[in-house]
Amino acid sequence: MSFARRVVSRLAATVPVLAGTAVFTFVLTHVLPGDPAAFLASGPNAGPEEIAQIRARMGLDLPLPTQLWHYLQALAHGDWGQSHTTGQPVLTDLWQRLPASLELTVAAFVLTLLVALPLGTAAALRPRSLWDRACTVLTVGGSCVPSFVIALLLVYVFYFLLGWAPEPTGRIDAMIEPPPVRTGFMLLDAALALRWDAFASAAGRLLLPSVAMAAFSLAPVARLTRASLLGVLRSDPVRTARALGLPPRAVLAGALHLALLPVVTSAGMVFSYMLSANVVIEKVFAWPGIGSYALDALMAADHAPLQGFVLLVALMFVLVNFAIDLLHERIDPRVGSAA
Repeated sequence: MSFARRVVSRLAATVPVLAGTAVFTFVLTHVLPGDPAAFLASGPNAGPEEIAQIRARMGLDLPLPTQLWHYLQALAHGDWGQSHTTGQPVLTDLWQRLPASLELTVAAFVLTLLVALPLGTAAALRPRSLWDRACTVLTVGGSCVPSFVIALLLVYVFYFLLGWAPEPTGRIDAMIEPPPVRTGFMLLDAALALRWDAFASAAGRLLLPSVAMAAFSLAPVARLTRASLLGVLRSDPVRTARALGLPPRAVLAGALHLALLPVVTSAGMVFSYMLSANVVIEKVFAWPGIGSYALDALMAADHAPLQGFVLLVALMFVLVNFAIDLLHERIDPRVGSAA
């Protein structure tokens, strides 16, 4: 099968996934406790007639299948609904907040790879050594401690006790004028505008949330890197290469190449997970991303932003999986030929 046909077939296969996600999220948000009409009617003390009028205006008095059909029709026309909290279309809100979440996720993911890959490699090259024990402790500890606990500890130690980190109140200091918005990524916009004061402030506020996300996410990457490389080093091709007298660097390079496929898959899954799991991190650090937007919508019984958040995360999951498939073909061409 040609590359273009494979791309079209994989993209077509994502349509049922996204449709199922939309239906599941719609039903789930409508069975959650909380009435959007009562929230808009200024709280639970509002009269039943006022709440009934708001429900009729929002279409909440219709049967659930009818509401679902209207929602799917709107999605087909590019309408993701409107948030009654912000008063803006959900798609506009998500588009404005997505760069902040992506900047945080990419920074944490890069930090994860910078720590997990060398640590997992060193642990595989020296089993039962200090590096191996450090990898085990780090992976077990990172898997056991929730990300919000790590975030709160980092804030308490580095901001409250030591005073080394800036206050966790957003992406940039309130006393510094933000750079002109070109890409939505604060660091990149500051660099393009040559605003090094804004760049330093944004980098300082990005550090702690990135470390909090990376500390929880590096465990699976380091553990799988160690296991995959350890298995390859004990395989017959590597033993044969060593017996033939090939240089150790060449043998290690070949082993790393053979161990890449499961590591790439694990890293891609970790990145996808980080996109959806940054809700609590964003709330702790007052980060204006899609995660905090969804959490605010949940507290306000605002259904449309919740549905839009889950649908956007599902779409990014699909794109990440597609990128992983392309990387697999680059690493091992037999994957593409077999497909």
